[in-house]
Amino acid sequence: MKKKNNRPSWDEYFLKLAMLASERSTCPRMHCGCVLVKDRFVLATGYNGSIPGQPHCEEAGCLIVDNHCARTNHAEINALVQAAVHGISIKGADVYITNMSCTTCAKALIAAGIKRVIVFSDFHDTLATDFYTKCGVEIVKLKMPEIKINYDLKNYISARKTKKSR
Repeated sequence: MKKKNNRPSWDEYFLKLAMLASERSTCPRMHCGCVLVKDRFVLATGYNGSIPGQPHCEEAGCLIVDNHCARTNHAEINALVQAAVHGISIKGADVYITNMSCTTCAKALIAAGIKRVIVFSDFHDTLATDFYTKCGVEIVKLKMPEIKINYDLKNYISARKTKKSR
């Protein structure tokens, strides 16, 4: 859903930010990123990783319980915690996540007042979609945004030369 000028749509832009956040993940089993947005303003970000002060999966290995890594908080929880620590309400916000929420994260986001979930990848064995739907949270599934960043170097260089010649 690109515009004529090749700029990403707002949803693609914020999904790309979630993809970038996922690069900070410290659990090798899955890298997930989350961005909380309201009125096109980023409120908080998160990625899956260990609780502060504790070893990361990359260092200590994954702590598997019922086929899930119990060592890490999920990206959605870390974004919610970041917002809470900084006193930011996310009521009425949109959430951009790289992978569909697990059931627990979906319940937390619903309780916090999320109105819309934008995601490009499914998650296994979850009731998230059902909970979001029953609670009136809109789910928008997009294709994974293009990973490449399209820099317009030609126009950038031309503009800098024009500015210097003034």
